[in-house]
Formats: sequence, structure tokens, C-alpha cells
Amino acid sequence: MEQVEYEVMAAVEDRHWWYRGMRAIVAALLDDVYANQPNLRILDAGCGTGGNARFLTRYGSVVGIDIAATALTLGLRRLPGALSRASVLDLPFADASFDLVTSFDVLYHRGVPDEQQALSETCRVLKPGGRLLIRLPAYEFLRGNHDRAVHTRRRYTSAEARALLEAGGLVVERCSYINSLLFPLPLAQRLLERALPVFEHGSSDLVLPRPLVNQALSWPLATEAAWLARGGGFPIGLSIILRAQRPA
Repeated sequence: MEQVEYEVMAAVEDRHWWYRGMRAIVAALLDDVYANQPNLRILDAGCGTGGNARFLTRYGSVVGIDIAATALTLGLRRLPGALSRASVLDLPFADASFDLVTSFDVLYHRGVPDEQQALSETCRVLKPGGRLLIRLPAYEFLRGNHDRAVHTRRRYTSAEARALLEAGGLVVERCSYINSLLFPLPLAQRLLERALPVFEHGSSDLVLPRPLVNQALSWPLATEAAWLARGGGFPIGLSIILRAQRPA
């Protein structure tokens, strides 16, 4: 990811509708199995600037790793001493160290050329019966300016994401597209970028909207989180989220 994108992320991720909505979705899938269990040992693999790692402390003690020094410098302001530099391809932890590993928009990155090695490392550090919660970008036809800015290597279908985890020895418990109710908006944006080069730019989609727009855009993701908490799912969306378990 470009350095400026980490700086933007650190500046907006506590307020931006997308980050807040995604954390509500994460809570829906974690509360389903870990409600009232605040003693988990958690690894945020690819922690970026630390916002998600800090959010996860509601479920237990969290450590985070990232390969980007800029991200860690920014993230350590949120969680001093909890974040360190390492690769998801070679996790510096003992076998069976964690109850939960999270991976939010990491395996898609061109800095992770071997997804199966990353998943093998995840399984290694998970305790038997431990879980992985992972989010990935959906559909190659949605590739656009944001992907160039954040160095996207590939986007996935839900079937591809499920097969990837199952090939890594994990049992998929939940799988759904997310950011679904707003799906027509990014689809229209991607089509516009391709049809009219004047709309091409080198930055991502993380600019903080005006307060009223930011609030309005948060409602669809809050609705999705509520539906997922009731066991529902979505057939299409901008991202995919999966919860999987290492067999005991």
C-alpha cells in the first residue's frame, strides 16, 4: 500500500462509515460464538494502523503484526507495545498460540504472493478449535482506482474464498458477501472510471465524507450487521467475510 494511504487510514478509521460498519459486521460474527468471552488470545494478522486490533480488545488480549513500518508507527499510538513487524507468511509465534486470528483485507495484497502459505501459518498458530475471521475483496470486475492505490493482487468470489480456506485445512462456518446494500454505488463508480478516463485518479476510496453523508452511509452496513447477527447472509457485495475453524 502507498505510504499516504496508511496516513489516510490512521486519520479516518475511527470515524469513517466503512470502518465503523465493518467493525459492526465483525462483532456480529464474533458475538455469535464468543459473546461474554473476553479472555481470548487474539492475533490481528496484517493489523495496518491498529484500529481493528484496538476494537478486538473487547474479546481478549490482542497482538498485531504488519510488514509495513509506516503502519506500525501509526498503529503503536493506539496500542503501545502490542504491534510488531512481521509477515503473514512467517508468523513469529509458537504453534497453537491463539484462540482467534483475524485477517482483514490482507491475503488479496500483492505483498502476499502465496495465500496457502499464509493460511498454513494461520492454522499453525491457531489452537485446535480456534477460529479465523477473514475479509477479502469481491469480484475482479470491481477492480478500480482503489485497487491500484492499495496494491490489490486479486479479488475473489465467495466460492473461491471458501475453497481457499478449505484447502488450508479449515472448516468454514459462515460465508457471506458484505457491503451489499450499497453495491450499486461502487459498481457504477467502477464502470464510470472505465468509460471516462477523466475520472481516473491514483487515490483510494478512504477520504472521509461530510458528516451527514458519513452518517447516512453507515446505516446500510448497520442493517447488514443486524441481519448477519440473526444468521442471515447476502448473495452479492463488495467484500466477502468468512469465519472458519481449525478442527479440534
